[in-house]
Amino acid sequence: MDMEEILNSTIHPTCLEEPPLAIDVIKQLDVFGVALYSMLTLMSTLSLLLYLEECVFIYRKVTSPKKTTIMWVNGAAPVIATMACFGMWIPRATMFTDMTSNSYFAVVVYKILVLMIEESGGSEAFLKSNAQKTFKINVGPCCCCCPCLPRVPVTRRMLFLLKLGALQYAILKTVISIVSIILWTNGNFDLSDLEITGTTIWINPFIGVLTIISLWPVAIMFMNICNTLRSIRIIPKYAMYQLVLVLSQLQTAIINILALDGTIACSPPFSSTARGTMLSQQLMIVEMFIITLVTRALYRRTYDPHPSDPHETDNNQNTKISLQAPQEEHAA
Repeated sequence: MDMEEILNSTIHPTCLEEPPLAIDVIKQLDVFGVALYSMLTLMSTLSLLLYLEECVFIYRKVTSPKKTTIMWVNGAAPVIATMACFGMWIPRATMFTDMTSNSYFAVVVYKILVLMIEESGGSEAFLKSNAQKTFKINVGPCCCCCPCLPRVPVTRRMLFLLKLGALQYAILKTVISIVSIILWTNGNFDLSDLEITGTTIWINPFIGVLTIISLWPVAIMFMNICNTLRSIRIIPKYAMYQLVLVLSQLQTAIINILALDGTIACSPPFSSTARGTMLSQQLMIVEMFIITLVTRALYRRTYDPHPSDPHETDNNQNTKISLQAPQEEHAA
């Protein structure tokens, strides 16, 4: 008996199989498992219900087109939590649930940039108020270590390039997700296959490059206008977006790596990889539920639109005074 046969004889057969079916997951649940799965399902359901209620509020209280952008941004945590819940109950569907969550968040990256522009009064107002300014571009994640980069004047072309940099990720990530699912159904895409001839080793780094390119214009916009939009709490809103990014991308990648090298042990009926994915889904539900509550407190409120011109408020006040004066004289 050679070494490979000895190892195979000491490993539970389910540790070498694909993820279990949903019915197998339900059958192996004990009292603690039932309580855990029920609590996590309740959390994801509450996240989705709170988001739907918030959408109704925003639709009624916020003007277009800002309300559509806010709905997209607010949906990141509830959508990820809902997809993680589906992936927890149906382990073999994680390919589809993860691709859906990642594609939605790719759109959110672009919508965060659009939200900051709309909070500044729209594209035209943004260009008008920043016409004499220059933006620094030596910010993360691309060029934070390049202080020699010159400041860039705010022009229509610069704004277009910022939008394009964020939009390319939303489009290409969705296309790559669809292609990956097609290849997976044909047996050509396997996350555990890290051979140079596999498609995973080529697709994942390419997605990473697209992600970095899309995060750069969003960071440029935020670092240059965060003080202007401080009154509408843009800093905690941006922090929540960054937190969703780290948890949904970096945390999941770390857990998957630990599962691939066997650090996360096999636990029948889950293989090491399937168990790592299950733990990632469960953590994601709890984290996204908390983020849903925080973003609800940040966005579910009405506030005055940000003036496009610093002198606009003074001019409006002077206009109101001049209009009220004749009315007071007439009343006297």
